[in-house]
Amino acid sequence: MADSKQAPLDAAAAAKAAFASVQDKPFPNDIFTAPELRWAVIGCGVIANQMAQSLALAGRKLAGVANRTLSKAQAFAEQYGVEKVYETVEDLYADPDIDAVYITTPHNTHITYLRAALAAGKHVLCEKPAASNARELREMYAAADESGTLLLEAMRPAFLPSLDRLREALPRIGKVRRAVLSFCKYSSRYDRFRAGVIENAFNPSLSNGALMDIGVYCVHLLLLLFGEPEQIQAACVKLENGVDGAGTILASYGGMTAELLYSKISGMDDRSELQGEDGSIFLGDISHLGDLRLSLRGGGETPLPVETAEHDMRHELEAFLRMAGTGRGEEPHR
Repeated sequence: MADSKQAPLDAAAAAKAAFASVQDKPFPNDIFTAPELRWAVIGCGVIANQMAQSLALAGRKLAGVANRTLSKAQAFAEQYGVEKVYETVEDLYADPDIDAVYITTPHNTHITYLRAALAAGKHVLCEKPAASNARELREMYAAADESGTLLLEAMRPAFLPSLDRLREALPRIGKVRRAVLSFCKYSSRYDRFRAGVIENAFNPSLSNGALMDIGVYCVHLLLLLFGEPEQIQAACVKLENGVDGAGTILASYGGMTAELLYSKISGMDDRSELQGEDGSIFLGDISHLGDLRLSLRGGGETPLPVETAEHDMRHELEAFLRMAGTGRGEEPHR
């Protein structure tokens, strides 16, 4: 989860502020809150708060919560009316009433929680990035196949309707020759890093850093739109403790090149661009895809119709429910 300079340091406060901005707005029709799928969440941070609040907007509740600090899980359950608080994650895994688990813990812990949850027969939605490396990811999917359960990485933009609008608009700019995808946000936690305090966001032992935290949005969108490149080159800025604070990836597709720019230690105008022979498409925040603009050669910019991002978590949850019923990977439009 990316953080900006203005974001509150307290996870619950950040999520509460987001919730307050939309709580009086109607929640769209959706299927992810179907009663036959009972969710539990591991972790009580920003993402867990957002999920609980998304369910609350639809008049539903999480069924269970577990956290390494029991008191935090109890406070979370009291705030959102969660039925069950588990003293250990093992208790959660053993509960036959829980169908699916959302893992929202630090990146380096995902593999441990995933192994146990999948072995217990739970479907798993795991916050991005799901794994610390390719070896772990292969192990995760092998475990899901063996247990007959669903594992899905919660890369929210991959399931947004605006991604479909973007794909539909691509042919209008002709042959794409260049893509510039940018996500550079000065982290509020970097101020503390500069003062000598190392928080989780800049702790490499937790599989954190600029690439794992926000650069993944650039990588995922590139792959979703254009597939795997023929060649890549990369460089990063490493801070004093070895964590990457910023980086650049250059990718080649033969007739097209791509530049991926990401940073947690500097900010910039984060407008990304897809350049074609007949025009360009400009993208706002690529973690939400809420602002897409088409500019054809010789004309001005035209906004593309996109759904607002107020309730954007629901799309990945809807996809999760569809796949839980049909089998992993059966999302033909993705």
